[in-house]
Amino acid sequence: MLDLKIEVRGSVNEILTSERHAGARAAKQAMVGFAQGVKTDWRGQVVGAGLGTRLGNSIRSQAYPQAGNSLNAAALVWTRASKIVAAFEEGAVIRAQNGFWLAIPTQAAGRGRGQKLTPGMWESKNGRELDFVYRPGRPALLVDVGRKAKGNVMVRRRVRGGHKLSEPRTFRNRSVVMFILVPQVTLRKRLNLYASALRLAGGMPQRIVNGWKS
Repeated sequence: MLDLKIEVRGSVNEILTSERHAGARAAKQAMVGFAQGVKTDWRGQVVGAGLGTRLGNSIRSQAYPQAGNSLNAAALVWTRASKIVAAFEEGAVIRAQNGFWLAIPTQAAGRGRGQKLTPGMWESKNGRELDFVYRPGRPALLVDVGRKAKGNVMVRRRVRGGHKLSEPRTFRNRSVVMFILVPQVTLRKRLNLYASALRLAGGMPQRIVNGWKS
């Protein structure tokens, strides 16, 4: 017959409290690592898909509680460009509204001021009118032929010390494609963000156990 003797050294309440604190610390550390891992993976996917570092950097992460530890720790990974990221995560067909065209700016058109460049913005910025060129069976075009817009048009130009208003620049005998017009654009699926998050979440129990032991 085996005699078993159990002896508890110290206060049971203190032991339980210590273990609870250790568990809360392990849970919080696991969530911090998980959030950072998902963010790094998602940013890598976005950049690897050729969508640019700017879109990649829109992905952020945060573990909660922000201060202190908790057995109920949680993490949030999000993007400030959710609609764009979701389109490449799921694939999407973007159609022109009201039966009009989607205007895709060419490299020659330049960029908008912190927003998507439209034909109207381009004409206002440059003080010239764009010509519509219809091509049966192919995308239509908006081209710059160097013609000044109608009316008393002035444009802002950057100069040393600020800006000034001046006449639009014009030219002749050439044309430059500024926008390609299409009825719709299909965005193929290029990201697998949800699947990668689930994969990383599968390692959470072991992360907590490892942190608790240490």
